[in-house]
Amino acid sequence: MSEPRNVLVTGASSGLGRALALWFARRGARVWAAARRTELLDTLAADPGARPGSIVPLALDVSSTAAIRHVLPEVDGQADGGLDVVIANAGIGGEANPRKDTWEKVERMIQVNVTGAAATLATLAPRMAERGRGHLVGMSSLAAWMVTPKMGVYSATKAFLEVYCDGLHLDLKSAGVAVTCIHPGFVKSEMTAKNKFKMPFLLEADDAAERMGRAILRREKSFSYPWPMVLATRAARLVPDVVVARVMGKAGVPRQAS
Repeated sequence: MSEPRNVLVTGASSGLGRALALWFARRGARVWAAARRTELLDTLAADPGARPGSIVPLALDVSSTAAIRHVLPEVDGQADGGLDVVIANAGIGGEANPRKDTWEKVERMIQVNVTGAAATLATLAPRMAERGRGHLVGMSSLAAWMVTPKMGVYSATKAFLEVYCDGLHLDLKSAGVAVTCIHPGFVKSEMTAKNKFKMPFLLEADDAAERMGRAILRREKSFSYPWPMVLATRAARLVPDVVVARVMGKAGVPRQAS
């Protein structure tokens, strides 16, 4: 497992993104931590667990493809030898009831979870392919494998990212660029703190970052956790819709945001 020198993490102001940024910084990498909330990025950069200067705050709203296309090539140019790992982590969740006019919620989730994530990876993929090395990481969710009441939009956005990463893997493997798609379960974050239901197998962000970070270093094509939730989510595909609606409509599905 080679240690990356230069890492970019989007959605790094909180949750999984923040934990991943710290995880890589503590292992000696220089980390560009991107998010909209710059005040939280400044706090992240000052974290005592990271050496001074190892985390570089980067103001970026991934819902703007123009910003992504302008900022990320500049960061890649600033990194000595280019970025080694790019983690498209920024995402938002929430319900969208199709019986009501929820287009604004639908559009926002697509802008961030689909367009923002794809633009992040697509912008840097050619530069990595030209160098003949690099690693792209997409943050999907166990929700990509099943649909529960009012969560169809969120699940669809995460399913897109999974398939998109599969395509990147096929097209970039011969160029020396690795691609990993991660499917987290429930992780403590600002998003999950708002959930009113009991979240099974809830993990601390640092624990989740340790699992994901090591999977990235192993250059795994796909990584899902925790295993009890993985099995339950896979098995749910075989259960009639009415049962899923009754059970998971109350229990919820894994989701996170940064």
